[in-house]
Amino acid sequence: MRAVVTGASGNVGTSVIEALSPAGEVDEIVGVARREPEWTQPKLRWTVADVGEDDLAPLFRGADVVIHLAWLFQPTHHPTVTWRNNVLGSIRVFEAVATERVPALIYASSVGAYSPGPKDSRVDENWPTHGWPTAAYPREKAYLERCLDSFERDNSGVRVVRLRPGFVFKREAASQQRRLFAGPLLPGALVRPSLLPVVPDVPGLQIQAVHSADVGEAYRLAALGDFRGAFNVAAEPVVDASVLAEMFGARKLSLPPWAVRASLAAAWRAHLVPASPGLFETVLRLPLMDTTRARTELGWTPRHSATDAIEEFLSGLRGGAGTRTPPLRPDGLSGRVRELRTHIGGKP
Repeated sequence: MRAVVTGASGNVGTSVIEALSPAGEVDEIVGVARREPEWTQPKLRWTVADVGEDDLAPLFRGADVVIHLAWLFQPTHHPTVTWRNNVLGSIRVFEAVATERVPALIYASSVGAYSPGPKDSRVDENWPTHGWPTAAYPREKAYLERCLDSFERDNSGVRVVRLRPGFVFKREAASQQRRLFAGPLLPGALVRPSLLPVVPDVPGLQIQAVHSADVGEAYRLAALGDFRGAFNVAAEPVVDASVLAEMFGARKLSLPPWAVRASLAAAWRAHLVPASPGLFETVLRLPLMDTTRARTELGWTPRHSATDAIEEFLSGLRGGAGTRTPPLRPDGLSGRVRELRTHIGGKP
């Protein structure tokens, strides 16, 4: 089997390659990235390409499966940039898959594609996927769900799988995620239980987390098996203020959503944080996902709990962890200075 992985140098991409590399069925992995990493694995061959600009058909020619992960979270202040890469780039991936008659397409959807839903029950993969309109990320994920609907109707011979994970963490991605969502002003060394006496308790602020290695395994199963359709991917427990308070040995501090929203909006407008207030609004409205289909049909079982994944991320944050790919480069003072110079949340 020849597998092509776009966005292969990121958080999920490196885990997908690590899951595919030992598989006896896999002969070659083509990792597609905009900048060639130093990091490597057995069977992996890097190809430098941009899904938004380069000719993808030659890269996909002869592939048995394309796993499409390439995605830009930033710059949040310039949504046309992310739209061009994420939406138009993904459409170019889908078109190249059809042109080259690749037998299988595994696409990185997300819990963020879902319409607002309940926090006191779980939704399955049939829940509407219209996202939440105030942030680029859910808008783009929802739009691509409709594009894939059309793609499947027009290309019935292509096996399409949509994986919808919750929030994905691992130690090696800590520096990247700090850059994408918290910005250079967050002192990672201070994110430790002894220094966090309280955690915010905001109504509706509940998330489902999953370790990146477990997501990589879900992609491996989807790529090698004969599966179609959408699969929710998340570990237990659901993470809320009570879970975080127990993790940090802290007490909960009740805060109204409007206070957090106003503070985040002011910081984002001042380019002090890269995460937009619309993303916070999205998280408050996300439904909780039922992962029964992934466990029973895909045969997926997470090896890490949600708290394991978060604790590993926090450990990486304190240590400035990373790895030898451009997106996952380790933290450092020079990197933080570069973030400030490039206007946080602005164009690279």
